[in-house]
Amino acid sequence: MHDERLLRRTADLAIDFLAGIDERPVGAPATRAELLASLGGPLADDPADPVDVIEGLAAHAGPGIIASPGPRFFGFVIGGVLPAALAGDWLTSTWDQNAGVYAAGPAASVVEEIVGEWLLDVLGLPAGSGFGLTTGCQMAHFTCLAAARHAVLERAGWDVESRGLFGAPEIDVIVGEEAHVTLLTALQYLGLGADRVIAVPTDGQGRMRADAFADLLPHGDRPLIVCLQAGNVNTGAFDPLAEIIGLVRAGRPGAWVHVDGAFGLWAAVSPGLRHLLAGHEEADSWATDAHKWLNVPQDSGVAIVRDAATHRSAMSPLHAPYLIYGAAERDEFCWVPEFSRRARGFAIYAALRSLGRDGVRAQVERSCALARRIAATLAAAPGVRVLNDVILDQVLVRFEPPGDMDADDWTREVVRRVQDDGTCWLSGTTWQGVAAMRISVINWSTTEADIDRSAAAILRAAGG
Repeated sequence: MHDERLLRRTADLAIDFLAGIDERPVGAPATRAELLASLGGPLADDPADPVDVIEGLAAHAGPGIIASPGPRFFGFVIGGVLPAALAGDWLTSTWDQNAGVYAAGPAASVVEEIVGEWLLDVLGLPAGSGFGLTTGCQMAHFTCLAAARHAVLERAGWDVESRGLFGAPEIDVIVGEEAHVTLLTALQYLGLGADRVIAVPTDGQGRMRADAFADLLPHGDRPLIVCLQAGNVNTGAFDPLAEIIGLVRAGRPGAWVHVDGAFGLWAAVSPGLRHLLAGHEEADSWATDAHKWLNVPQDSGVAIVRDAATHRSAMSPLHAPYLIYGAAERDEFCWVPEFSRRARGFAIYAALRSLGRDGVRAQVERSCALARRIAATLAAAPGVRVLNDVILDQVLVRFEPPGDMDADDWTREVVRRVQDDGTCWLSGTTWQGVAAMRISVINWSTTEADIDRSAAAILRAAGG
């Protein structure tokens, strides 16, 4: 029997954490050495009371917990957790379904099937596309690019799943100079090489230049994969999707086009932002993260492939005689690189059900409005320059130093001061050769008051 006392105490600890998150310092005050000292040591021989274990874990890990679910965390494009999504995730752990095969989790399979249809609808993508829920956008890229590899090599007469890459026709891969590291890592995992890509120059906002793309588009009939970006991780800018996809279809009709839409794909839900994605539905695959703008817990990437048969063929798992495979039912391991896996669909289902279409739209539009608000406040202050056109949720800021200090060093110092202050948390970056502060506004619970409070903290840190 499960210990009801343990579960209720754990719920109380979780509720206490969330109740205090608004006033909690956003950064983690403890050092690695302090956390090792309080949490580590030799593993005891004797069992311990589970309640004592959980209370000790909460107490000792607490100083190392970032308040990333809170309203003033603006780092790494990480969303918070919607209440319904959190509750759905609690049930997910409690139910402990293995969502790899239908037989081990029928409701998990059906919910993921429903969620996939809903996501295709709200993201403006073709009905009937293949989809799978992965750990995050990196594995969503892996899944989509595995489908791309399968398709372009099949057109060249090569079965990559059975024969591998030894002796296979070479594949050209085109990316923008601002391609995200997770996309390049997925290419690396797939044996396509992170460094042998054709990198297309970008403009001052990080958008792939269509003229440069046209110049670099290879001639001939070698297999080709083109990777575009919907939402630059620093500026939020979008590649000119319609124009470049048009160039591909006209010049290399057998090529595959993949879109990295980790957070930018969610612009599709807003009539006022949808133009940024013009033409995105003409691509062959798309990767995004539900744990960004949908604000579900971590471990929630989404891979979508227009040709469902190609998607499934690329994942094509080998069968084991002891397993029970679905006939009409959906076995999730046929669509993603994992076999035993968490039932990720429950949290997404709860989030979408609780928000509805209007709620998802409002969540995206509110974040973008708040990003514009903090950008305007900072840009109005002396010695502060916003580097990007704030078209989405990303804001890049640079600070003019007092005296003769180097501007890069001063900008990094302001970032450090803000992190140490604890009012909000954000990170630094290097943007087109210069240091910048990077602010990502994507949490469902962030308010105008949080934005104003954070802007004031940033300006205090830049005060010298």
